Amino acid sequence: MLDRAARGLFLSELIAGLSLTLRYMFRRKVTINYPYEKGPLSPRFRGEHALRRYPNGEERCIACKLCEAICPAQAISIEAEPREDGSRRTTRYDIDMTKCIYCGFCEEACPVDAIVEGPNYEFATETHAELLYDKAKLLANGDRWEDELAERLTADAPYR
Repeated sequence: MLDRAARGLFLSELIAGLSLTLRYMFRRKVTINYPYEKGPLSPRFRGEHALRRYPNGEERCIACKLCEAICPAQAISIEAEPREDGSRRTTRYDIDMTKCIYCGFCEEACPVDAIVEGPNYEFATETHAELLYDKAKLLANGDRWEDELAERLTADAPYR
């Protein structure tokens, strides 16, 4: 009881709090100026989806539909047809990003690294329709992020 009264009289808790504040006041700041500065991302970060192309410009997806089959959220739907040269390519490749749980299974299942989850985490939209990605949107993402996607896949290759 006496100890508690002495702490209250001398405001020891307040002084301890102020000393802690003063200690941190003169240290280097850890906050970053977000829109202009961004923190580092892991090579295994899973963000916005993208479809990649080969260096000659041809899309990588061979329409094997493994990503569609393995997707636990059933967010991917693919339609394919054979081309004149006998190979198969997708005619429709849709991902409902509102269903996607960003598990990365689609990326792991793809034998040709066609579908990848890229480094972009800033893709908020105002409507649901903007989060329904079609083949053109996914290929545009792949074209935009190709350098970073190739770097990330190279860094992650020893662990796959």
